[in-house]
Amino acid sequence: MVAVSSNGAYSFTKPNRPGIRLLAGLGVEGDVHAGVTVKHRSRVRQDPAQPNLRQVHLMHAELFDELAAAGFAVEPGQLGENVTTRGVDLLALPVGTLLHLGAEAVVEVTGLRNPCAQIDAFQPGLLKQVVGRDEAGAVVRKAGIMGVVRSGGGIRPGDAVTVTLPPEPHRPLERV
Repeated sequence: MVAVSSNGAYSFTKPNRPGIRLLAGLGVEGDVHAGVTVKHRSRVRQDPAQPNLRQVHLMHAELFDELAAAGFAVEPGQLGENVTTRGVDLLALPVGTLLHLGAEAVVEVTGLRNPCAQIDAFQPGLLKQVVGRDEAGAVVRKAGIMGVVRSGGGIRPGDAVTVTLPPEPHRPLERV
């Protein structure tokens, strides 16, 4: 893990922290998006009783390298993620993958983050960098993945991330 971030107030960015605590079935302790039911404002408007499949937002630091090459300066936490990783191909993981973070915490991958126009309010033109189309015309989302906390525990920058794939057949990630 490169960085961990949380914010107790609704804000696009999340300040980096020396450590955060993941709570089983809830998310990041003290984070505005923690809870059993949805906390993202757009999801609450649709149905406030739906389960929160977006308790933890993980993003790969390699995206920041790609964005820098395109002229955008983005640091961990600035796109609202809780956990920034390096060396794990998050976008290629199937639904149900277990990410072991640090010594105790386990996050189950639920799907892709569906970035919204707030990204362009942060830096104009950034949305086109994190959402595009492949050669076949299919939407490609690169703004990280979402998950739910299966086992809680404290995590810090420098902690290891270990991947446990679910049984086959694997289901590709879709937006959640």
